[in-house]
Amino acid sequence: MRTLCSSTLIGEFFVIGFAGLVAMKDPGLSMTTVWTVSGIAMFLCLVLCGLVTRPGGVALGWALQIALIASGFIVPTMYFLGAIFAALWWASVHYGRKVDEAKARFAAQASSSTPDAA
Repeated sequence: MRTLCSSTLIGEFFVIGFAGLVAMKDPGLSMTTVWTVSGIAMFLCLVLCGLVTRPGGVALGWALQIALIASGFIVPTMYFLGAIFAALWWASVHYGRKVDEAKARFAAQASSSTPDAA
């Protein structure tokens, strides 16, 4: 699960950075505000790469997905990109857990089928 979720988060890192560049063009927003919010979101993406397998990591990832969709109020394209990344996040969590379960099952089979060295 960690690899799939981390890949999604790294993709989001870049999308958030590019969205910050687009949001800078809005005359109603200060550059400081745009880059503070974008920087925090980008930093959260990187931190979540390491926390995704810990308790609450997936929930924080979902919170990030909601924030990414909500950023569509500032950059309308982010509604679409946020929805795409939310779908990718779901797929990463769902299929990542299935892969982890299969790995654990194969490891258990391998350890039970090896003869004990006496």
